[in-house]
Amino acid sequence: MADAALAPSAATARTPSPLRKALRSPATVVGLALVALHLFLALFAPLIAPYSISAIVAEGLTPPSAAHWLGSDQIGRDYLSRLMSGGRVALLVSGLGVAVAVALGAALGLVAGYAGGWLDDAVMRVTDALMAIPEIVLIAILVLTFGKDLAALSIIVAVVYTPGVVRVVRARTISLAALDYVLAAELRGETRAHVLFREIAPNLSGLLAVELAIRVSSAVLKISALSFLGLGVSQPTPDWGLMVQEAMSVVFTDPWFLILPAAALSSLIIGVNFAVDGLARAYGVSATEA
Repeated sequence: MADAALAPSAATARTPSPLRKALRSPATVVGLALVALHLFLALFAPLIAPYSISAIVAEGLTPPSAAHWLGSDQIGRDYLSRLMSGGRVALLVSGLGVAVAVALGAALGLVAGYAGGWLDDAVMRVTDALMAIPEIVLIAILVLTFGKDLAALSIIVAVVYTPGVVRVVRARTISLAALDYVLAAELRGETRAHVLFREIAPNLSGLLAVELAIRVSSAVLKISALSFLGLGVSQPTPDWGLMVQEAMSVVFTDPWFLILPAAALSSLIIGVNFAVDGLARAYGVSATEA
């Protein structure tokens, strides 16, 4: 009898965490490894790159050699060094901006979904108005208004992605608020703050983790697209989108200048998407729902 009584507790203790579940998938491990590699390069590329990203160390368009493994760009800067640092801006701006968007969007969606009434109406009117504008158009308008330095780009990313997070979190909050354990907490006389932050919010963690990853992937693409269009960072800052734009003038004679930054950007997006799929399955969250 004692063994039987202890069995559920032992089983519960052996229940793997969502992260452990995710790591059982080879695709998720590959995705996380790619993301970790890009994060490492974003942090440490200036320390391990063979040359300074702005130093002119060779003639323009030098082919690959022992001294310059990927050759030099149009003005003689080492291409490998610039490629290694090309994801720093996109990752920094996307990571910071999306983190703010998820935090702010979660707070607004949580409060609006639980409070209802005029507050919910007001939040959703603003949310719907912002979401009615195509993202790339809204980003372009904000860039032209606030500028394109790193702080401004991070704020712009936060503004663009907050409405989507609000809508997703609000919908989940409304469904959670109707569950028995939340109703029981209300019947016990718990405060609204207690119900929100002790009963509902903890059950949003998986959804928010997936939201964060999905929107970082999207933001990286958009920041790179802005650089390609001339609305993002400018020289001498290395950025994959800007490097692709610069390579268009020599794509037929030196195609690797286009292929390499495009491949680097693709590997980051693929890595994030693999990681998102694994996390979504582990947390029991649909990636389309997020």
